[in-house]
Amino acid sequence: MASGQTPLPKVKRKPPIDKTEWDGFFDENGLLAKSRDLICVNILERGLHPYVRTEAWKFLTGYYSWQSSQDERLTVDSTRRKNYEALCEMYKKIQPLLENLHRNFMETRNTITYDIQKLYDKDPLGNVIIDKKRLEKILLLSYVCNTQAEYQQGFHEMVMLFQLMAEHDHETFWLFQFFLQKTEHSCVIKIGVGKNLDMLNTLINFLDPVFAEHLRGKGAGAVQSLFPWFCLCFQRAFKSFDDVWRLWEVLLTGKPCRNFQVLVAYSMLQMVREQVLQESMTSDGILLACNNLIDLDADVLISAACLVYAELIQKDVPQPLKDFFL
Repeated sequence: MASGQTPLPKVKRKPPIDKTEWDGFFDENGLLAKSRDLICVNILERGLHPYVRTEAWKFLTGYYSWQSSQDERLTVDSTRRKNYEALCEMYKKIQPLLENLHRNFMETRNTITYDIQKLYDKDPLGNVIIDKKRLEKILLLSYVCNTQAEYQQGFHEMVMLFQLMAEHDHETFWLFQFFLQKTEHSCVIKIGVGKNLDMLNTLINFLDPVFAEHLRGKGAGAVQSLFPWFCLCFQRAFKSFDDVWRLWEVLLTGKPCRNFQVLVAYSMLQMVREQVLQESMTSDGILLACNNLIDLDADVLISAACLVYAELIQKDVPQPLKDFFL
């Protein structure tokens, strides 16, 4: 942790949900035997073991319905695979047309290729962990199929995490599509990032007027410059992929509240608050201090954001915040 940062208090977490416990949430036909709410609260408080993460995320993103049986899920998976293959075939047919008629397509394809080449594709032992060609194909297909989200810087890093989690390309593609739909109000620039930054400003004004006053003066514009936090769902703030997955699965549960990502951002800002005020930082200094927030522990950050939520519900919250969180 960089000097001047205020460390968040350590937390003790119960063991994550393992395969045996996850299987116990369903009956012999694969129908949900526990309440979805109970499962989501457990994910918030404890997280998921890597062995159950892929399956659990299929429910959390909407890839599977919570009401589905095992047989229905097999059908869904087969349909998703066929649909993915059909999209690949369609893309192959229209690719020449896109190359000839759409300058944006060529620019985006070049950007995606460049971004992927920058990715480090090996683990500490030198083993290749991602397939860059497959990743490029999924990103191009996602760009062509997703007119709302398009392609934005950082999507390559996000899809890489889905490729590491899922076994098949169709799973990677659809999990990412559903994840974007679930988090579009936090991570898609044209749809939700601006709203998140506005609400973060409103939250600071409400909970921390002293800090807000500084930000209005010397730190003007600092909060608006934090848009990469939301675009990447805080991906670069953590010390491991496991920490990123841990936070993302909490965001997918909708627990403890809607738009929890803004409370996470507020908690991260609180880590640099004392340094900002003591050194009377301007926006450039604040941004540098925020960019130094790396190697964080997801459990610690989730716990801190939950405490902010607990503080929020004790107060007479103004309508904009009430509508956004409560």
